[in-house]
Amino acid sequence: MANYDFFQHKECEYFPCHADADPNTFSCLFCYCPLYPLGDKCGGDFTYLDNGIKDCSSCLRPHKRECYEGIVKQMGMVMELAKRTEK
Repeated sequence: MANYDFFQHKECEYFPCHADADPNTFSCLFCYCPLYPLGDKCGGDFTYLDNGIKDCSSCLRPHKRECYEGIVKQMGMVMELAKRTEK
């Protein structure tokens, strides 16, 4: 198992920041999900609120060690969104 695919910050006042999370396996590596900008293509467990905001409070995908590689593979899609489009 790699050492770079998991990190915990147990002293954080929000740890773990999801109510249903197992603190023994909860990873803080992606404290803020890097896939949020992908909207409904992120692959996580999310809903949209009535005001259109994406609610990821029930999603544990970025906090599971076994999801690390899948998230990294999707980062190309995020980088495409960030590309400059004007010339």
